[in-house]
Amino acid sequence: MNKHDKQGTALITGASTGIGAAYAERLAQRGFDLLLVARDQARLDDVAARLRAEFGVSVDTLSADLTVATDVARVVQRLSSDSSISMLVNNAGVAVSTSLLDSDPDALERMISLNVLAVTRLAVAAAGAFATRERGTLINVASALALAPELFNGAYSGTKAYVLNLSQALDKELAPKGVRVQVVLPGATRTELWARAGVDIANLPAAMVMEVGEMVDAALAGLDLGETVTIPSLPEIADWNTLNATRLSLTPRISLQHAAARYGKAAA
Repeated sequence: MNKHDKQGTALITGASTGIGAAYAERLAQRGFDLLLVARDQARLDDVAARLRAEFGVSVDTLSADLTVATDVARVVQRLSSDSSISMLVNNAGVAVSTSLLDSDPDALERMISLNVLAVTRLAVAAAGAFATRERGTLINVASALALAPELFNGAYSGTKAYVLNLSQALDKELAPKGVRVQVVLPGATRTELWARAGVDIANLPAAMVMEVGEMVDAALAGLDLGETVTIPSLPEIADWNTLNATRLSLTPRISLQHAAARYGKAAA
């Protein structure tokens, strides 16, 4: 057994740059072998060659456009069939920066296809494979905008709220089977996502933009601490716990036989 066998292989989407590439480096440092997924094969090859040379890990690549159903199916098949895969970092995503009313409907559909449909297909495939083996870690990368829909394009923040919701539901389902689920909610992070969305990140206040390496280090520290929801910028996890506890406290009252009294008064 070599030093990497114990960790297994981490499959990382959006791995050619930004958050995905930073996860690849950090996980290689931790002894994971890697399966890097992105559209740009040349960039993937560059990242893979560097990580092999620097860390001595096995690095495989898979070129796939996760807005294309057949490419998603190829990644799903690998997740389902490769028993060495012990972690999925479900990171690939895009943003639309215009207001919802000004957005191109086709651009919104492509974003939803990647941020929601592909993320779901991969998460479900990983969940099934990991549950069968009673081990594994699923990391879904969402956004702090999941908690602040008023601040950006509502469809984008909606896709990230979906990822948060999906992750919390999967955690409840998978924890008894020995599978870890973490969802990461970064704030503004210095990556190419902004330029691709037509936003000059230099126009954002410097105090709210985190460097990508620091964000990923914080996310992995949150994983080590056993967090299900990690918000890298949040000073006190107690604030999230309070918000989540308030949400859970509503559960007994959101589905009842009769409408709330205030609605009866309004109708009268």
